[in-house]
Amino acid sequence: MKRFLLPLLLAARMALAGADNTPSEYYAVEDIPTPAGLSAEVGGLAFAPDGRLAACFHRGEVYFYDPAKKEWKLFAQGLQDPLGIVVPKNDEVIVMQRSELTRLRDTDGDGVADSYETICDSFGMTGNYHEFAFGPLPAPDGGWFVALNTASNGAGVRQEVRGEYRESGRQGRMFSVVPWRGWVVKISADGKLTPWAAGFRSPNGLGLDTKGRLFVSDNQGDWLGACPLYHVEKGKFYGHPAALAWKAGETREPLKIPIKELDAMRTRGSIIFPYNTMSNSPSQPITDTTGGKFGPFAGQMLIGEMNHPRMLRVAMEEVDGQLQGMSAELLSNHGLHKGDNRVAFAPDGSLWVGQTDHGWAGDKGIQRISWTGKAPLDVKEMHLTKTGFEMIFTKPLETSSASNPDSYKVRRYYYEYHAPYGSPEFDSQEEVPKSVTLSEDRTRVKLEFGTMVAWRVYEFHLTALKGDDGEAIADPLVAYTLNHLVGAKTPPPPPPGAGAKDDTKGDDSKKATPTPAPTPAPTSTPAPTPAPKTTPAPAPAPAPTPTPAPTPKPKPTNTGRKSATPTPTPTPAPAPTPAKPGAGKPKGKKTVTPTPPPTPTPKPKSGT
Repeated sequence: MKRFLLPLLLAARMALAGADNTPSEYYAVEDIPTPAGLSAEVGGLAFAPDGRLAACFHRGEVYFYDPAKKEWKLFAQGLQDPLGIVVPKNDEVIVMQRSELTRLRDTDGDGVADSYETICDSFGMTGNYHEFAFGPLPAPDGGWFVALNTASNGAGVRQEVRGEYRESGRQGRMFSVVPWRGWVVKISADGKLTPWAAGFRSPNGLGLDTKGRLFVSDNQGDWLGACPLYHVEKGKFYGHPAALAWKAGETREPLKIPIKELDAMRTRGSIIFPYNTMSNSPSQPITDTTGGKFGPFAGQMLIGEMNHPRMLRVAMEEVDGQLQGMSAELLSNHGLHKGDNRVAFAPDGSLWVGQTDHGWAGDKGIQRISWTGKAPLDVKEMHLTKTGFEMIFTKPLETSSASNPDSYKVRRYYYEYHAPYGSPEFDSQEEVPKSVTLSEDRTRVKLEFGTMVAWRVYEFHLTALKGDDGEAIADPLVAYTLNHLVGAKTPPPPPPGAGAKDDTKGDDSKKATPTPAPTPAPTSTPAPTPAPKTTPAPAPAPAPTPTPAPTPKPKPTNTGRKSATPTPTPTPAPAPTPAKPGAGKPKGKKTVTPTPPPTPTPKPKSGT
């Protein structure tokens, strides 16, 4: 009964919200037919140099689609839960499987991959269903970035694991007992793995901005009050402690590190998406590099959303040396499906969106979004001032509504950093602009609030604004993540809440009061069905059954695999149950002929 309850609740919520599936005036949404018999749960999309679309799917297939001929061709199969793809050459595909980064090549020109080559598999696996691998994202200086999911205590670990096992990382709702779970890593062209940054929970999306800076989205849950978009830099920690089991020189169990210390270490999100109202589960970010072919938001970052039929956009600015800024909806409903997991821009400037329903909410399929040529009336960008904000609109506003402070419904609040799942809104305060100044061309509005409060989300509802001809704001929900102040010293952030197992109750001097929030919808991250590993691929492995968290905990052995030895290698932390050394794995590249996948098995329940 439970399996049917959540979809019904989500459908009811959308109906109450007045979901509008009529075509948009600004963006046309087209369904792309997929091959008959294919379970179109999209794990990755990318365009080849010749303009064909490459798509990988949850059950292990890689297809090419020719938009001109509207024809699909199977390129490869038998992969294990691929969740990302790039196409550097017309006959070569790089794909991130659950177990490895793989190069697929067509060496004889027949349009089908006959070479399956392991680039890198130097990270750990336990058999836990939640150990997804996201990417690859080509790095500006070569190689690829990959994000490795933490494991879930909604399932256990297998008796045999790949890589070193550290019992110290086992505690908590989401855990990391093998390298490099909860990390973003960089893989070089020759296959060497370098740990890049730690502290991620379920980072289902990597992207670059126009300056080549790395951004990673993460999903609300334990240690994450709401969904962030992080600017990721080498060596930094982003908040989820499980990954610290693999930090060089750290010998403490991650959950025994005081929460105040964790809070002081962590880098906060450049963007915090308002939970439920804007985003429950952001996916892949992509920068609009179309030069205006996709509308008036060129240079901004677009991001998929899993739980809502919605695409988001982000416009950031640098304040006090750090990136922060505005988030808004680009398109919500209007024929778009849920589960918007992967995105790619086509040569013609259209945005292709791949959906999956392996999670708490979603759909299957591929859709194409194209700009109609008509610009919506929207907030194009937003800038923080010493005493308020400046909003820049895509079109002139009607003077009366734009000049009225009551037209700007504003709330500010923050989400608390703590161990429990999610967070209500703390210190929620309604704000009314003290003054409004409209520019001569009526495309710029300056809002004066007086004292600005750092480390807050400022949420705007602009339904009262309209254009010259009465046109309504297309996307009236806008939020600004204000971490740092302009022209003033930024005060310390609000103190954290409870740590793991309530080992600390936070700062007693904290005066913030949590504001009741809607019951959070579970965060979606694709929950794959285990499939056989492709490389090597002699015979498919039997379909495993999800293993309940064992009590007492087992002592996995590392059999038949070397412990992962990436560069640099961290200082080992003591582990109560050390892994037994396994037999060495032969070095060198592997080329195999794939074996068709077995009949799919029922997917396990998501535990995100």
